[in-house]
Amino acid sequence: MALLSEAGFPILADPAGATARSYGVFDLLGDGVAAPATFIIAGDGGIVWHQIGDDIADRVAPSEILARLDDL
Repeated sequence: MALLSEAGFPILADPAGATARSYGVFDLLGDGVAAPATFIIAGDGGIVWHQIGDDIADRVAPSEILARLDDL
């Protein structure tokens, strides 16, 4: 697990799936991988917004994520 920060904010890379498991999105679709999910985490560790996909193609558009961040 690594935190990448070139975007100006931390982005989590989770190749082993530990974080996906802890957030309850690993194998959610019964395919042995994490469901597409986006979480925005506040400085205090609380989840302020999330979206979990209904299938592998159901992903949040980058513009939606940026709009949610702008709302904070």
